[in-house]
Amino acid sequence: MEFPNDLRRELSLLDATMINVGTIIGSAIFIVPSTIVHHVQSSGLAMLVWTAAGIISIFGALSVAELSAAMPKAGGQYNYLRAAYGPAWGFLYSWSAFAVINTASIAAIAVAAATFFGYFDPMSFWDIKLLAIASIIVLTAINALGLKAGVWFQNVFTFSKMAALVVLILLSIFGGSMQNMEPLFHSVSGLWGSLGLAMIAALWAYDGWIEITYVAGEVKEPQRNLPLSIILSTVIVIILYLLVNFAYIYVLSVSAVSHSTLVGSDAAVALIGPIGAAAITVAIIVSMIGANNGIVFTAARIPYALAKERLFFNAMSKVHPKFNTPMNALIFQGIWACILTLTGTFDQLITYVVFTSFLFYAMSCGSVYILRRKFPAMDRPYKTWGYPFTPVIFILCALWLVINTILEAPKDAAVGAMIILSGLPLYLFFIKKSSA
Repeated sequence: MEFPNDLRRELSLLDATMINVGTIIGSAIFIVPSTIVHHVQSSGLAMLVWTAAGIISIFGALSVAELSAAMPKAGGQYNYLRAAYGPAWGFLYSWSAFAVINTASIAAIAVAAATFFGYFDPMSFWDIKLLAIASIIVLTAINALGLKAGVWFQNVFTFSKMAALVVLILLSIFGGSMQNMEPLFHSVSGLWGSLGLAMIAALWAYDGWIEITYVAGEVKEPQRNLPLSIILSTVIVIILYLLVNFAYIYVLSVSAVSHSTLVGSDAAVALIGPIGAAAITVAIIVSMIGANNGIVFTAARIPYALAKERLFFNAMSKVHPKFNTPMNALIFQGIWACILTLTGTFDQLITYVVFTSFLFYAMSCGSVYILRRKFPAMDRPYKTWGYPFTPVIFILCALWLVINTILEAPKDAAVGAMIILSGLPLYLFFIKKSSA
């Protein structure tokens, strides 16, 4: 049922695709490749890790694409989990997204972007925090003042970061050597643990392919454009990531990439001299700001959708009469992200996000099986390619990542679990309030 003040469907296929691409491509592609090569110590295995992580991500995207086409509503995963597992799970996901998953990502990316600004003008700890908070406020304001403003900003920044990566790839053709690709492969005996760590890093770099589902209520022709944008964006990023990682090693060598602390910058310096470091730093900042804009823009629709069901604070369900945006949800989200920026460290926030987000990713893909059995007559304009295998492969990989987080960082995982469970009293409160 549509309400007169509901969000309007104004996002095209291009807009939807760029939202996802821009959110996926953040800082990771400029930093994470060195971590992966360090773990596997060969170019061939590194490329296999990126390929495998990309395939796993596309399997998740293919699964969620079915759900998004069948339920093109604001809130994305909230709708899938609610329909498959019941309203309590939908609420717990939405609470976790608001409390940790999305707001922690916003805070962490803002801090990282502010830190990179220090390359041009060294800053103190508090300077970085204040700049990060200022960026969150600006992005929140842009997206609160109209859908078109947020989308325009997203498209410009996404095309800019894609162009920067393409330029780096093209320059590498003239500045590298196949000798740098050695060793291509070596025995994986004793490397299984390292391969696992490399896969976790790569999966984190691909994270973000689900973002467009949060604004599903604003996509034109959602039954066609939602699944298409999810799949297209993931494929585009896989191709870019594979080419960029090849370029890094082709230019620097396996050993140099393995020991680099900022591989994108080192590759740029090798290709175009000292100016390369400044150029790639600008590209990283642009990339992170664009990624953060995508999260700010989309994530506010989750508490909005929850509030529309009278399961969250009523103020968050309001759409601004002039700008037609969930302004209150955006403001509350921005305030909480600023608080997290002040109180949490980058590493802690990322650990919480990885643990909680992949747990719900697994459950969302599981919804494909449950909803096919529960609602066989539901209109499904798109059905998951490779069903029933693709969803289960993603589920197993996501659960493996969750278990690995529990084993490697049990305290942080416990915090993530407690944050999820802390939503239960709130759920009971809002259930009681809505039935009064």
